[in-house]
Amino acid sequence: MVSLQFRSRSLEEALAFLYGKDICLEITRRHERSLNFRVNGMYLPAGLYVGSTEYGAKANVEVTPRRLDYWLIIPIRGMTETTVRSHQFVSDVRQAFLYSYPAMGPSRIRVEAGALRMTVVMSEASLQRQLAVLLGRSPDTPLHPPLEFAPVVDLTSGHGRSIARLAYLVLRDCEAGDGSLTRNPLALASIEQFVLTELLLSQPHNYSGAIYGTVPQIASRDVTRAIDYIEANLHAPITLSDIVEAAGVPGRTLFKHFETFRGISPMEYLRAARLERVRELLQNGEVTRNITDLATAWGFSHMGRFSAEYRKRFGERPSETLKRSR
Repeated sequence: MVSLQFRSRSLEEALAFLYGKDICLEITRRHERSLNFRVNGMYLPAGLYVGSTEYGAKANVEVTPRRLDYWLIIPIRGMTETTVRSHQFVSDVRQAFLYSYPAMGPSRIRVEAGALRMTVVMSEASLQRQLAVLLGRSPDTPLHPPLEFAPVVDLTSGHGRSIARLAYLVLRDCEAGDGSLTRNPLALASIEQFVLTELLLSQPHNYSGAIYGTVPQIASRDVTRAIDYIEANLHAPITLSDIVEAAGVPGRTLFKHFETFRGISPMEYLRAARLERVRELLQNGEVTRNITDLATAWGFSHMGRFSAEYRKRFGERPSETLKRSR
């Protein structure tokens, strides 16, 4: 086993460390004094890495790995927001984000100040070997198309909660330094096998059909149609009936698919998209009226709730965003 530990309050040192791992860190001067960068983790024998990352400061992270890896981002404290192919995925203590790099491409992660997260990184080779075992294929046979998982993993129950608990055990053992777990090859092999197998058997992906006989759609067409309709009509009085009609499936089906592929309901997506639009206008200084009128124009009638949602999502009040833009 190889451990990885790094700690620094220097932005220059943090940038140099992350550059070698294909990660670009962005921290504004305003937040640089809060930087307390800590990484603690361990590489396991079968090609897995389990570790924790904390920046202390509010940060943006660009990830463009040269290796073909799968990253399971499990927040322990705070929230992270990952943008991949123009789609945003929010992770917190209730749900993780599973990043399939070969299929999804580069990502951008927004991290709250004080956030702490675990990351379980699995190599493409390790997952491909495990999938080959399940399918009865040769491990040397390339996968076409690449393996791609549904990106939202529920941490409150099932395989998501079990994997998060195991990752935490490995991390705690690594931090304690006594090696009671990490020096036990049987325990490590068992953990690695469990993580790989549970993801392949329980988390939907584009080879689930070959395992179970049915082919789930990773990018469900009805969800895509619904999102396209929402984004094109953000300023219109959209109803659930409108979204369901645009999706072309019954409402119960759309809700189920939205929960599977986005982790939220269609109306929650609509509200989040409008919140993003308000922030864009505030950031660009494109405000010809007060914030209350702007929020009301975008469908937020309760200012207290609007301000609370805005601060929870973006880490600052609407007035602070507008003041900075000016």
